[in-house]
Amino acid sequence: MIDTARGSYAALLLRVSLGVLFLMHGVYLKVFVFGMAGMSEGFASMGLPGWFAWVVMLYETIGGIMLILGISVPLVAALLGLHMLAATVLGHAANGWLFTNQGGGYEFTLFWAIACFALALLGPGAHSLMPGRSRAAA
Repeated sequence: MIDTARGSYAALLLRVSLGVLFLMHGVYLKVFVFGMAGMSEGFASMGLPGWFAWVVMLYETIGGIMLILGISVPLVAALLGLHMLAATVLGHAANGWLFTNQGGGYEFTLFWAIACFALALLGPGAHSLMPGRSRAAA
């Protein structure tokens, strides 16, 4: 059984932490660590157009902000979960399981996708700008 008194706060914790992670991944990692030129090269090495790195940076950043604020959480979390599944398959699967492997394995990206799907199922939780009805409290 879900603890209806605290389930909404569990969704809040998951929502905000995922939002911060996506924000840091979209802006800090892509822009300031690897640089957008480096990210474009990385995307091109996977057979994707280099400009797609800009699209990914923008939707990770915007999606992270939307999660933090609690806007359209089920939709945003589901889309970001699909994104992390794509990152798992296209960017990390060939590197093996452990994220510490050369090029980063897929354990972290796969877990991130699962956490996003869990949030999509839970709903926005407490203190959301678009509260709707949190499934955790149902």
